[in-house]
Amino acid sequence: MNDVSSFRFSNRGRSVGLISILAALLFILSSQAEAAPAPNLPSLPIPGINFAIGAGDGPRDVVLTLQIVALITVLSMAPAILLMMTSFTRILVVLGFIRSAIGVQQTPPNQVVSSLALFLTFFTMAPVWTEIYDGALVPYMQEAIPPQVAWERSVDPVRRFMFAQTRERELSLMVRLSGMEEPANQNEVPSMVLIPAYILSELKTSFQMGIVIYIPFIVVDMIVASILMSMGMMMLPPSMISLPFKLLLFIMADGWNLVVAGIVSSFN
Repeated sequence: MNDVSSFRFSNRGRSVGLISILAALLFILSSQAEAAPAPNLPSLPIPGINFAIGAGDGPRDVVLTLQIVALITVLSMAPAILLMMTSFTRILVVLGFIRSAIGVQQTPPNQVVSSLALFLTFFTMAPVWTEIYDGALVPYMQEAIPPQVAWERSVDPVRRFMFAQTRERELSLMVRLSGMEEPANQNEVPSMVLIPAYILSELKTSFQMGIVIYIPFIVVDMIVASILMSMGMMMLPPSMISLPFKLLLFIMADGWNLVVAGIVSSFN
């Protein structure tokens, strides 16, 4: 016991000595750092940002201010515009049906599914955006057309795209709910009526495509469940056994290519 206690006291003495040496080194280094002159660093000007509200010099200043406010408003509503007036809704819902039909709830992750839907939206909407860029944005930036004409040329391609994908039943429903008279042509249909009709049509189309996707995987689940029941394995979840077979079926059928090709061709 005396040997053990003496060993403990010797270790404590060594640790105290090391701590004292480290403290002394830190004190010396800090004193040298305070004594050393600071290097002459070049002084850089700090930029300042000022916001001021005052009287404008003319109508041009007011128009510029309104344009900035309109731009900020459009940027804040960009996600909603992307969801409502493009093909993003249909693509995202169909990809969600694929995950649910296979039985993998978090694979692929939500970020991957959303990114794939976003880039497929860019792909399917490229002709519309190219028409807007060539017919409205470029002439407006070159000051060849006024802002009103640029706005009309920007809205017309999007409206034609939405009309091509909107069902007559959903459009008639929104026209009836709005209380307006029956329009004679597409130009008389306001955008506030067209947009919800388009969204309802997209949801209906995506659900129809989801049913078609579900059918093969439901057949696999039924086959696996009947086999397990015939073998007397009542307590074994069928989804645990059918999941590898559904994944194998999806891979062998080249499912991703078929689904993407079906989604893109549905907008033609």
